[in-house]
Amino acid sequence: QVHLVESGGGLVQSGGSLRLSCVASESIYSIGTMGWYRQVPGKQRELVAGITSSGRTNYGDSAAGRFTISRDNAKNTVYLQMNSLKPEDTAVYYCGAKYGGLWFGAPDKYDYWGQGTQVTVSS
Repeated sequence: QVHLVESGGGLVQSGGSLRLSCVASESIYSIGTMGWYRQVPGKQRELVAGITSSGRTNYGDSAAGRFTISRDNAKNTVYLQMNSLKPEDTAVYYCGAKYGGLWFGAPDKYDYWGQGTQVTVSS
């Protein structure tokens, strides 16, 4: 069982940047897909960005062109660089791990989740 710990969230003004980190308790080398999802109260968790073990990436519509996902296998860490933040990016951001291949779809297919980190963007 892998434990995921997110960090890097906080309060930022509109147009600002944040970098989220997700540190895994064990090697992520063999994890099929690592993903960042976000959730606001009353809504379903939605894909922000995902990255496979081979480095293939995919972005949700809201993140494309502004966010960048990357992974450092040596540090067991996945990053989410968020630029040009907007108030509508305000949410709890979760890191997930899915074993067994590529998956950029519904979050219920993920095997493990972190506790989440709050991102608040003020206007």
